[in-house]
Amino acid sequence: MSDINLQDWVGKREEVQDCVYPTPARALALTLNDREFTAAEGQPLPELWHWLYFLPMVARAEIGLDGHPQRGGFLPPIALERRMWASGQLTFHQDLRIGDAISKTSEIRKISEKEGKTGRMVFVTVGHTIRSPRGVAIEETQDIVYLPMPQSFVPAPPNPLPEDLQWREPYPVDPVLLFRFSALTFNAHKIHYDIRYATEVEKYPGLVVHGPLQAILLMESAKRQNPGHPPASYHFRAVRPLFDFDRITRCGRSRPDGGHDLYTANTDDYIGMQATISWRT
Repeated sequence: MSDINLQDWVGKREEVQDCVYPTPARALALTLNDREFTAAEGQPLPELWHWLYFLPMVARAEIGLDGHPQRGGFLPPIALERRMWASGQLTFHQDLRIGDAISKTSEIRKISEKEGKTGRMVFVTVGHTIRSPRGVAIEETQDIVYLPMPQSFVPAPPNPLPEDLQWREPYPVDPVLLFRFSALTFNAHKIHYDIRYATEVEKYPGLVVHGPLQAILLMESAKRQNPGHPPASYHFRAVRPLFDFDRITRCGRSRPDGGHDLYTANTDDYIGMQATISWRT
Protein backbone atom coordinates (compact mmCIF):
# COMPACT_ATOMS: atom_id res chain seq x y z
CA MET A 1 0.00 0.00 0.00
CA SER A 2 1.63 3.29 -1.07
CA ASP A 3 1.79 6.18 1.38
CA ILE A 4 -0.35 8.37 -0.86
CA ASN A 5 -3.32 6.25 0.16
CA LEU A 6 -2.78 6.57 3.91
CA GLN A 7 -5.20 9.49 4.08
CA ASP A 8 -7.95 7.11 2.95
CA TRP A 9 -7.95 5.75 6.52
CA VAL A 10 -8.75 9.13 8.08
CA GLY A 11 -12.34 9.05 9.26
CA LYS A 12 -12.47 5.26 9.44
CA ARG A 13 -14.62 4.09 12.36
CA GLU A 14 -15.33 0.89 14.26
CA GLU A 15 -17.41 -0.05 17.28
CA VAL A 16 -16.76 -2.92 19.67
CA GLN A 17 -18.61 -4.27 22.69
CA ASP A 18 -17.34 -5.72 25.95
CA CYS A 19 -18.21 -6.17 29.61
CA VAL A 20 -16.30 -5.00 32.67
CA TYR A 21 -15.62 -8.52 33.89
CA PRO A 22 -14.16 -8.74 37.40
CA THR A 23 -11.31 -11.17 36.71
CA PRO A 24 -9.04 -8.87 34.62
CA ALA A 25 -9.44 -6.03 37.12
CA ARG A 26 -8.71 -8.29 40.08
CA ALA A 27 -5.67 -9.69 38.25
CA LEU A 28 -4.28 -6.22 37.55
CA ALA A 29 -4.83 -5.19 41.17
CA LEU A 30 -2.80 -8.16 42.37
CA THR A 31 -0.15 -7.51 39.71
CA LEU A 32 0.20 -4.02 41.23
CA ASN A 33 0.27 -5.55 44.76
CA ASP A 34 -3.16 -4.12 45.62
CA ARG A 35 -4.77 -6.79 47.80
CA GLU A 36 -7.74 -4.61 48.80
CA PHE A 37 -9.46 -4.21 45.42
CA THR A 38 -12.14 -6.90 45.37
CA ALA A 39 -13.66 -6.26 41.91
CA ALA A 40 -17.14 -6.72 43.38
CA GLU A 41 -20.23 -6.22 41.21
CA GLY A 42 -20.96 -2.50 40.93
CA GLN A 43 -17.55 -1.41 42.25
CA PRO A 44 -16.02 1.49 40.29
CA LEU A 45 -13.26 0.47 37.89
CA PRO A 46 -10.09 2.52 38.57
CA GLU A 47 -9.26 5.10 35.93
CA LEU A 48 -7.27 3.77 32.94
CA TRP A 49 -8.13 0.17 33.76
CA HIS A 50 -10.51 0.16 30.79
CA TRP A 51 -7.34 -0.76 28.88
CA LEU A 52 -7.98 -4.30 30.15
CA TYR A 53 -11.02 -4.48 27.87
CA PHE A 54 -11.73 -4.13 24.12
CA LEU A 55 -8.56 -6.13 23.48
CA PRO A 56 -7.34 -6.78 19.89
CA MET A 57 -8.40 -10.41 19.45
CA VAL A 58 -6.57 -11.97 16.51
CA ALA A 59 -5.44 -15.54 15.86
CA ARG A 60 -1.79 -16.40 16.43
CA ALA A 61 -1.46 -16.96 12.67
CA GLU A 62 -2.27 -13.26 12.21
CA ILE A 63 0.57 -12.00 14.43
CA GLY A 64 3.55 -10.18 12.93
CA LEU A 65 7.22 -10.77 13.68
CA ASP A 66 7.20 -8.16 16.45
CA GLY A 67 4.28 -9.82 18.25
CA HIS A 68 1.74 -7.18 17.23
CA PRO A 69 -1.21 -8.06 14.97
CA GLN A 70 -0.22 -7.91 11.30
CA ARG A 71 -0.60 -4.56 9.56
CA GLY A 72 -3.94 -3.55 8.11
CA GLY A 73 -7.39 -3.95 9.59
CA PHE A 74 -8.60 -0.87 11.43
CA LEU A 75 -5.18 0.83 11.54
CA PRO A 76 -3.47 1.61 8.22
CA PRO A 77 -0.78 -0.78 6.87
CA ILE A 78 2.20 1.53 7.45
CA ALA A 79 5.40 -0.23 6.36
CA LEU A 80 7.72 1.19 9.07
CA GLU A 81 8.86 -1.66 11.32
CA ARG A 82 8.47 -0.20 14.82
CA ARG A 83 5.27 1.10 16.38
CA MET A 84 4.53 2.40 19.83
CA TRP A 85 2.00 4.36 21.83
CA ALA A 86 3.50 7.86 22.03
CA SER A 87 0.92 9.80 24.06
CA GLY A 88 -2.66 9.91 25.20
CA GLN A 89 -5.32 12.31 26.44
CA LEU A 90 -8.38 11.29 28.44
CA THR A 91 -11.45 12.98 29.87
CA PHE A 92 -13.35 11.11 32.58
CA HIS A 93 -17.06 11.90 32.70
CA GLN A 94 -18.22 9.14 35.04
CA ASP A 95 -17.10 5.81 36.45
CA LEU A 96 -17.22 2.50 34.69
CA ARG A 97 -18.39 -0.19 37.10
CA ILE A 98 -17.66 -3.90 37.47
CA GLY A 99 -20.38 -5.75 35.56
CA ASP A 100 -21.17 -2.92 33.12
CA ALA A 101 -21.87 -3.72 29.49
CA ILE A 102 -19.67 -1.24 27.65
CA SER A 103 -19.02 -0.11 24.08
CA LYS A 104 -16.17 1.72 22.39
CA THR A 105 -16.46 3.76 19.21
CA SER A 106 -13.09 4.47 17.57
CA GLU A 107 -12.19 6.82 14.72
CA ILE A 108 -8.91 7.58 12.97
CA ARG A 109 -8.75 11.35 13.21
CA LYS A 110 -5.38 12.22 11.70
CA ILE A 111 -2.36 10.74 9.92
CA SER A 112 0.78 12.83 9.57
CA GLU A 113 4.46 12.25 8.97
CA LYS A 114 7.74 14.02 9.59
CA GLU A 115 11.47 13.42 9.52
CA GLY A 116 13.13 12.74 12.86
CA LYS A 117 16.66 11.91 13.94
CA THR A 118 16.04 8.25 13.13
CA GLY A 119 14.38 8.96 9.78
CA ARG A 120 10.78 9.01 8.64
CA MET A 121 8.06 8.91 11.30
CA VAL A 122 4.32 8.47 10.83
CA PHE A 123 1.82 9.50 13.52
CA VAL A 124 -1.71 8.11 13.67
CA THR A 125 -4.21 9.81 15.98
CA VAL A 126 -7.16 7.70 17.09
CA GLY A 127 -10.14 8.92 19.10
CA HIS A 128 -12.22 6.64 21.34
CA THR A 129 -15.54 7.18 23.09
CA ILE A 130 -16.44 4.64 25.77
CA ARG A 131 -20.00 4.27 26.97
CA SER A 132 -21.68 2.40 29.78
CA PRO A 133 -25.46 1.98 30.35
CA ARG A 134 -25.34 5.43 32.03
CA GLY A 135 -23.91 7.21 28.97
CA VAL A 136 -20.47 8.47 27.91
CA ALA A 137 -17.88 7.55 30.52
CA ILE A 138 -14.51 8.26 28.87
CA GLU A 139 -13.28 10.21 25.86
CA GLU A 140 -9.76 9.29 24.82
CA THR A 141 -7.25 10.25 22.16
CA GLN A 142 -4.24 8.04 21.40
CA ASP A 143 -1.21 8.98 19.31
CA ILE A 144 0.58 6.00 17.77
CA VAL A 145 3.99 6.50 16.14
CA TYR A 146 5.59 4.29 13.48
CA LEU A 147 9.39 4.33 13.14
CA PRO A 148 12.13 2.58 11.14
CA MET A 149 14.11 -0.18 12.84
CA PRO A 150 17.33 1.32 14.26
CA GLN A 151 20.84 0.08 13.62
CA SER A 152 21.73 0.65 17.29
CA PHE A 153 20.15 2.05 20.42
CA VAL A 154 20.39 5.84 20.61
CA PRO A 155 18.87 7.17 23.84
CA ALA A 156 16.84 10.34 23.83
CA PRO A 157 18.61 13.43 25.17
CA PRO A 158 18.51 13.44 28.98
CA ASN A 159 15.57 15.32 30.46
CA PRO A 160 16.20 15.62 34.23
CA LEU A 161 13.42 15.71 36.79
CA PRO A 162 12.43 19.17 38.05
CA GLU A 163 13.79 20.14 41.46
CA ASP A 164 10.51 21.25 43.08
CA LEU A 165 8.95 17.81 43.41
CA GLN A 166 6.46 17.25 46.23
CA TRP A 167 6.70 13.47 46.32
CA ARG A 168 8.93 10.66 45.11
CA GLU A 169 7.92 7.00 45.25
CA PRO A 170 10.26 4.21 44.18
CA TYR A 171 8.55 1.46 42.23
CA PRO A 172 10.40 -1.80 41.50
CA VAL A 173 9.90 -3.39 38.09
CA ASP A 174 10.99 -6.79 36.87
CA PRO A 175 10.31 -9.16 33.95
CA VAL A 176 7.42 -10.82 35.83
CA LEU A 177 5.57 -7.52 36.15
CA LEU A 178 6.10 -6.77 32.45
CA PHE A 179 4.98 -10.26 31.42
CA ARG A 180 1.82 -10.13 33.53
CA PHE A 181 0.88 -6.68 32.23
CA SER A 182 1.45 -7.87 28.64
CA ALA A 183 -0.79 -10.87 29.30
CA LEU A 184 -3.56 -8.81 30.90
CA THR A 185 -3.64 -6.37 27.96
CA PHE A 186 -3.20 -9.13 25.33
CA ASN A 187 -0.10 -7.27 24.14
CA ALA A 188 2.37 -9.69 22.57
CA HIS A 189 4.92 -7.05 21.51
CA LYS A 190 8.17 -8.88 22.17
CA ILE A 191 10.09 -5.88 23.52
CA HIS A 192 8.32 -6.39 26.85
CA TYR A 193 9.18 -10.05 27.52
CA ASP A 194 11.61 -11.46 24.92
CA ILE A 195 15.07 -10.19 25.89
CA ARG A 196 16.74 -11.58 22.77
CA TYR A 197 14.25 -9.89 20.44
CA ALA A 198 14.34 -6.63 22.41
CA THR A 199 18.14 -6.38 22.32
CA GLU A 200 19.05 -8.03 19.01
CA VAL A 201 16.19 -6.89 16.76
CA GLU A 202 14.90 -3.60 18.17
CA LYS A 203 18.30 -2.78 19.73
CA TYR A 204 17.08 -1.86 23.19
CA PRO A 205 19.45 -2.49 26.14
CA GLY A 206 16.79 -4.43 28.06
CA LEU A 207 13.10 -5.23 28.30
CA VAL A 208 10.96 -2.13 27.80
CA VAL A 209 8.48 -0.97 30.44
CA HIS A 210 5.09 -0.45 28.77
CA GLY A 211 3.91 3.12 28.28
CA PRO A 212 0.36 2.27 29.46
CA LEU A 213 1.80 0.59 32.56
CA GLN A 214 3.74 3.75 33.39
CA ALA A 215 0.60 5.82 32.82
CA ILE A 216 -1.36 3.60 35.24
CA LEU A 217 1.42 3.71 37.84
CA LEU A 218 1.44 7.51 37.70
CA MET A 219 -2.34 7.69 37.94
CA GLU A 220 -2.37 5.42 41.00
CA SER A 221 0.42 7.45 42.64
CA ALA A 222 -1.41 10.75 42.03
CA LYS A 223 -4.68 9.39 43.46
CA ARG A 224 -2.92 8.10 46.56
CA GLN A 225 -1.32 11.51 47.11
CA ASN A 226 -4.68 13.27 46.59
CA PRO A 227 -7.35 11.08 48.20
CA GLY A 228 -10.99 11.94 47.64
CA HIS A 229 -10.36 13.83 44.39
CA PRO A 230 -11.48 11.84 41.33
CA PRO A 231 -9.60 12.61 38.11
CA ALA A 232 -11.26 14.82 35.50
CA SER A 233 -8.61 14.67 32.77
CA TYR A 234 -5.25 13.08 32.15
CA HIS A 235 -2.55 13.64 29.53
CA PHE A 236 0.63 11.58 29.23
CA ARG A 237 3.57 11.51 26.83
CA ALA A 238 6.48 9.09 26.50
CA VAL A 239 9.82 10.91 26.69
CA ARG A 240 12.45 8.19 27.11
CA PRO A 241 12.13 4.39 27.38
CA LEU A 242 12.49 2.76 30.78
CA PHE A 243 13.84 -0.77 31.19
CA ASP A 244 13.47 -3.71 33.53
CA PHE A 245 16.88 -3.01 35.08
CA ASP A 246 16.02 0.61 35.96
CA ARG A 247 15.29 1.79 39.49
CA ILE A 248 12.05 3.54 38.62
CA THR A 249 10.67 6.45 40.61
CA ARG A 250 7.19 8.00 40.46
CA CYS A 251 7.14 11.72 41.18
CA GLY A 252 4.72 14.64 41.28
CA ARG A 253 4.25 18.31 42.00
CA SER A 254 1.31 20.74 42.17
CA ARG A 255 0.30 22.98 39.30
CA PRO A 256 -1.05 26.53 39.68
CA ASP A 257 -4.40 25.39 38.23
CA GLY A 258 -4.90 22.86 41.04
CA GLY A 259 -3.79 19.84 39.04
CA HIS A 260 -0.48 18.01 39.18
CA ASP A 261 2.52 17.30 36.99
CA LEU A 262 3.60 13.66 37.15
CA TYR A 263 6.79 11.88 36.10
CA THR A 264 8.38 8.48 35.94
CA ALA A 265 12.17 8.52 36.08
CA ASN A 266 14.97 6.05 35.57
CA THR A 267 18.03 5.26 37.68
CA ASP A 268 19.68 8.54 36.61
CA ASP A 269 16.56 10.61 37.41
CA TYR A 270 15.89 11.20 33.72
CA ILE A 271 12.20 11.50 32.84
CA GLY A 272 10.68 8.44 31.18
CA MET A 273 7.05 9.61 30.99
CA GLN A 274 5.51 12.93 31.87
CA ALA A 275 1.85 13.48 32.58
CA THR A 276 -0.61 16.07 33.84
CA ILE A 277 -3.77 15.38 35.80
CA SER A 278 -6.71 17.58 36.74
CA TRP A 279 -9.34 16.79 39.36
CA ARG A 280 -13.11 17.00 39.45
CA THR A 281 -14.36 19.76 41.73
